Amino acid sequence: MRHPGGVAPPTLYERVGGDAFFEALTRRFYADVRRDPVLAPLYPADEADFEAARFHLQQFLVQFWGGPATYNEERGHPRLRMRHAPFVIGRPERDAWVRHMLDAVAASGAGAMERAQLVTYFESAATHMINAAGA
Repeated sequence: MRHPGGVAPPTLYERVGGDAFFEALTRRFYADVRRDPVLAPLYPADEADFEAARFHLQQFLVQFWGGPATYNEERGHPRLRMRHAPFVIGRPERDAWVRHMLDAVAASGAGAMERAQLVTYFESAATHMINAAGA
């Protein structure tokens, strides 16, 4: 798509400050996940594996919001539902995940427009991950 003057508008990745924003967002989110009785059992207990999971989310979000495609280069296509299929994700897991992510977004310092975009995506993506019957 051509934009007036041939310049594309800045991506959300650029508007929020790039990698540093997503690193801080995922660190805040994962600190809350670690303490959550619903979510903690779904994440690796080993600190190195837990940090790897956090980093993968960071890379995915960087790429999704217009940053470098490092996630795809290192891990291939995201295939979010497939990657989450081994975990039982019902409404309680979805709601806990969203609550912690929205807390991280609220604390991020992002502008109102960026917060709205992030919230809309996270709520939708989390709902899409539900795979437990009756959820």
